[in-house]
Amino acid sequence: MECAVVAVAGRVVVVTGGRRGLGAALVDEVLARGARKVYSTARSAYVDDRPEVVTAELEVRSAASVAALAKVAADVEIVFNNAGILLPAPLLTGDFERATVTFDVNVFGPLRIARAFAPILAANGGGALVNMHSVLSWLAGAGAYGASKAAAWSITNSLRLELARQNTQVVGVHAGFIDTEMVSAIDLPKATPAEVAARIVDGLEAQATEVLADDVTIATKAALSGPVERLTFSVAR
Repeated sequence: MECAVVAVAGRVVVVTGGRRGLGAALVDEVLARGARKVYSTARSAYVDDRPEVVTAELEVRSAASVAALAKVAADVEIVFNNAGILLPAPLLTGDFERATVTFDVNVFGPLRIARAFAPILAANGGGALVNMHSVLSWLAGAGAYGASKAAAWSITNSLRLELARQNTQVVGVHAGFIDTEMVSAIDLPKATPAEVAARIVDGLEAQATEVLADDVTIATKAALSGPVERLTFSVAR
């Protein structure tokens, strides 16, 4: 089944991790394009004075928390799976619990959201699910974070097939470094959150299945057919 084009104007949207960084930019972007209501989540309560924004607490590692959000946001039509975590550490010698948390947040968190909201999206006409990945989905050297984003990419591609039957558009987003608190210690060129948010919503409204948000991501995706030894991330390069 071919998914209908999803325009943001007049829609009800969920943005996980919407309090800051790219999530906050996505909230701003969809509001600028006429979203009717935006549920914006964070791990702790916060206030947004804009009448179109409904803030909500969400812990993506908790099935109960995800279910509570789904109950509140039963009118949603577009879901942005943006919440994520970066805990830098080597795979061999880093704390194993940090790797476990990384996968629970970055892989199973978005899957919990997808499972909870798929029936809601179906009931509301199909809508869209947008999952945030990374250029590090395709590059070695980023430890559990890169591995988790590779797994999330694979999950998104499978969800696209499973959700097509209910007319839900599934978009996977890959981006290089964005100028947010998460990667503030990395000394590499960064795009602004507003720039990336605009490209994401452009892709959604153009019925894209995948958004490559910057030149480094486009080049890396093109290199996937080459030698695997070249698919390596290094701050020093």
